[in-house]
Amino acid sequence: MKYSKLMKERIQRTQILFKELGYELIDPEESDGAYTASFQNEEGYQGSFFIDEDSKFLEIVYTIIFSNTLQEYLRSRIGDIFRTCYEYGCYMNIQFTKHETSLSIFSKIYYAGLNYYSLKETLKDFKAAVMEIRELTEIKSEYRKGDSHGDT
Repeated sequence: MKYSKLMKERIQRTQILFKELGYELIDPEESDGAYTASFQNEEGYQGSFFIDEDSKFLEIVYTIIFSNTLQEYLRSRIGDIFRTCYEYGCYMNIQFTKHETSLSIFSKIYYAGLNYYSLKETLKDFKAAVMEIRELTEIKSEYRKGDSHGDT
């Protein structure tokens, strides 16, 4: 892939910073003017990042996919999801397709301010937002341990 010097520097800098923070980069993909990769730490926390040649930001993303049968369930929690994104400085996108609904949570960092500490703190807030949103959208059983489930 033929990248500009600036794009090569952004990719290399981003890769180094993720590795310094203890993340393994998985499945890097290069395309015309863009680079994307997934990252994972030892605890199994995963996400992805996206570098676009025309953007001044490093974008970090985490996507949760739901069956279309859960659209109403997701809609009932959308206010709390928005508040969580706002609290942690993230934004979101919901996409409805014929077979599934995807909820993507994003965070951005200007390349001008991208360093070890800014990425570390951004990932800390991003992870907290993702974990809270995962908890908000988790389907929990209404039954408690020891309750009768109609089988007696």
